[in-house]
Amino acid sequence: MTEIILTVTGMSCGGCVNSVQNVLKAVPGVQAVEVTLSPGQARVSYDESRADRSALVEAITGAGFGVSD
Repeated sequence: MTEIILTVTGMSCGGCVNSVQNVLKAVPGVQAVEVTLSPGQARVSYDESRADRSALVEAITGAGFGVSD
């Protein structure tokens, strides 16, 4: 299991946090997700044989948010 912390931009409320959590949980291979509004972060545990950082970033940006490096 791999854990990554992504800095998520564009979140302004609890609804945004829920949206980011939901799209990340839908990525195949994701086991656990914890998203916080302040600071804007997503901590994701995933199976690296089924998902990677680019898939996680794509899910977040597809939901209308950003990821900074």
